Amino acid sequence: MKHLPPDDTPADSDVRGQRGIQSLDNTGQLLDALLAAGRPLALGDLARLAGMPAAKAFPHLVSLQKIGLLMRDAQGNFLPGALGLELGLAALQRLSPLREAEAEVAALAQETGLSVALAVAGPLGPTVVRLEESSRPQHVSLRIGTVLSMVHTAIGRVCAACAPADGLPGALALDGIRMEGAALESVCHADGSLHAAYAAQLAKIRAQGMDQALGHPVPGINTLAAPVFNHAGQLALVMAVMGSSGSYDTALQGAVAQRLRSAAQAVSWRLGAALDAQAPLA
Repeated sequence: MKHLPPDDTPADSDVRGQRGIQSLDNTGQLLDALLAAGRPLALGDLARLAGMPAAKAFPHLVSLQKIGLLMRDAQGNFLPGALGLELGLAALQRLSPLREAEAEVAALAQETGLSVALAVAGPLGPTVVRLEESSRPQHVSLRIGTVLSMVHTAIGRVCAACAPADGLPGALALDGIRMEGAALESVCHADGSLHAAYAAQLAKIRAQGMDQALGHPVPGINTLAAPVFNHAGQLALVMAVMGSSGSYDTALQGAVAQRLRSAAQAVSWRLGAALDAQAPLA
């Protein structure tokens, strides 16, 4: 479970060249190792993962216990303490997904030359809440407030793929009122179970961590969409790039898809999500 920031995040780049206190840097290595492991660790295991002798690690761990950043369980293993949990909660409470995504949206649009959209799972369905227009002329029919189909759009299908299974039939029942919406019976049986083809489509999205819509529902416009998760592993946003057909590589392993995936992961990390929990989604 990786909790370290991506190398190109502002939190990392702002301090990379600054001089710090080496002993605190060593302490940070121990905290990073514990978080990366994602479970309580014995002294020897924690020291090994942090790349230092146990004798060197122990004084740091004692100090971390004293201030409450770490504690030990009945078996003597180290795990986050009360102060560590309070700091984490305080950080999470101040987070705004849209604010955290803003820098990534602007950079993604500038680097790719494509339009970039953010959507949330609103009361009526996947709703566009941010749109950075491309500098290139292109006809994209999205506007702030547009509610998208969970069947016929890449953004909507990503929302559906990440939605709780028990709530999905109810969400699909409203699809007819959304942009390019589908009738419930086209994707759902009377008992609420999904048609095999649609269920397989959502499973594929979860496996590849992204979806694409090529020339549909908007003719001549291709879209790639990726999920952004919060600290609880829930969908916080969908980030998408859009451009005219033939204007960019839409392959899921192509440069644009990789840049979109990187941007989505960077925002997910800032929202507290573990990076390795994002691909695959299943």
